[in-house]
Amino acid sequence: MTTPVLHYVYDPLCGWCWGAAPLVRAARAVLPLRLHAGGMMAGAQRQPVTPELRAYVLAHDQRIAEATGQPFGDAYRDGLLRDVQAVFDSEPPTAAILAAEALAGRGLDLLAELQAAHYVHGRRIAEPAVLIELAGAIGLARAEFATELGRQSLGPAQAHIQQTRSFMAQTGARGFPSFLLETDAGLSRVDASAYLGRPRDFAAALKGLAGPATAEAFGPALCDANGCAL
Repeated sequence: MTTPVLHYVYDPLCGWCWGAAPLVRAARAVLPLRLHAGGMMAGAQRQPVTPELRAYVLAHDQRIAEATGQPFGDAYRDGLLRDVQAVFDSEPPTAAILAAEALAGRGLDLLAELQAAHYVHGRRIAEPAVLIELAGAIGLARAEFATELGRQSLGPAQAHIQQTRSFMAQTGARGFPSFLLETDAGLSRVDASAYLGRPRDFAAALKGLAGPATAEAFGPALCDANGCAL
């Protein structure tokens, strides 16, 4: 039997993916994870920060914090979300995560760093200088990372997002975050929504699912390919 793999469909700017970050950490201790970034705010969906965006996002953030216990920092709420020069764009951080993975298998580590930088510290994670700094913070060589980031930004990141969209369509994954378990029996859908705020229970459930039993259906989609719903 081959080792089961947990596929994680996410977006670095998806608030519910930040809410699910403790589940991802717990899952890493149980199974190998494979990342699939869906470009929720890439291309035509990228947005500058506006008062309207701030109000929309804060409503979601309150629900996420209540459901998961994940922190949202003052630098994010009162800094980044009031910074009208900032742009929310999923493609640059996706390129950075792909670069970290290509260089050192550290994509998941950089995703965690980027999420904390955005939601706690209010950093502009669509800017290359910030991405290079944060890659250095997890121990990657900055010059080497900058070169690989540039390469990923020239086309591979866009191709990865399109591949993720195709993967979602093929598997029935409706939004972010989505988890799919791959075993010798094929792909099965894992409902993580019931485990938000309970990472140990999620890890225990994955251990069971990696055996003969499989999950059959997703819970409610939290963020779809074009944004989040309350």
